[in-house]
Amino acid sequence: MRPPVPLSAVRTFEAAARRRSFKDAASELNLSASAVSHAVRKLEQALGVALFERDSHGIALTAAGEALLEHVSRAFEEMNRGFDLVATRAPQLLRLHCAPSFAAQWLTPRLARFMASHPDFEVRLAAGMDYARFITDEFDADIVYGPPRGEGLIVMPLGQETVTPLCTPERARRIREAADLPGQPLIQSDNKLVRWPLWFERNGLRAPPSAGLRFDRSFLAITAAADDLGIALESTLLAERELASGRLVAPLAERASNVDYTGHYLVFPALMRRRTPLCVFARWLAAELRVALPPELPPETPQSVRAQQPAPAR
Repeated sequence: MRPPVPLSAVRTFEAAARRRSFKDAASELNLSASAVSHAVRKLEQALGVALFERDSHGIALTAAGEALLEHVSRAFEEMNRGFDLVATRAPQLLRLHCAPSFAAQWLTPRLARFMASHPDFEVRLAAGMDYARFITDEFDADIVYGPPRGEGLIVMPLGQETVTPLCTPERARRIREAADLPGQPLIQSDNKLVRWPLWFERNGLRAPPSAGLRFDRSFLAITAAADDLGIALESTLLAERELASGRLVAPLAERASNVDYTGHYLVFPALMRRRTPLCVFARWLAAELRVALPPELPPETPQSVRAQQPAPAR
């Protein structure tokens, strides 16, 4: 059996191997260069193998050193994840990936309210259609558009959305029924699960040839419709600000067969389900959208309830 290796020696090795310098490692660890060299020597003796090659130009990792660094780096990353999981005094970091239109149209306008209720939270939000794969531990969760993909994920559907034609009030005056739409400029959203051909089919009509404006993001189609460039077939959830302000209306919401479907989902690895920021965010999201929480989430504790209360005024 190999002798036990002090964790401090492993930490010293990791810093020296990562920086490829005893001097730089010493500066990082607040040690002397000779102390770093001595700790590495002791580790090499304990393992019975050389981890560094030393010459007048400096140091370089041996094959054994490279192999050990790979495993040690993963071990320290896993330890740091554990510290983040249980830490309560440090700022709580939520790393979130999100479908672009949901981020722009629904989530971002509400972040001020979320942050006001959770002043100790830090939110890092990235938007894109390339779903987070959770391999590099870059994100805690993803709000995806369309059916989630991947194994070992907890999935929270974000409720049904109604997809219906949207346009300005002025344009809506010319629309009385579904048959009036073919004479209007129809804005195309290329990446939508629900598009014009399906809507026209639901209403017993043949879709006109696609022409005019095409967008690859719903938020662009919604903006174009609000600027009176045509009629967008979009989710009333994503367009709720424009509908509330009157910039857009849904002229056929009560006069046609619209499409109701679940478009967005919160997904995250099962291993992340106990992270406080993620749990708090999932509960907030469920309350905002009036949807059910995944049963895999841990129950609320007095600590988590307090974490969701706004800070007292001073």
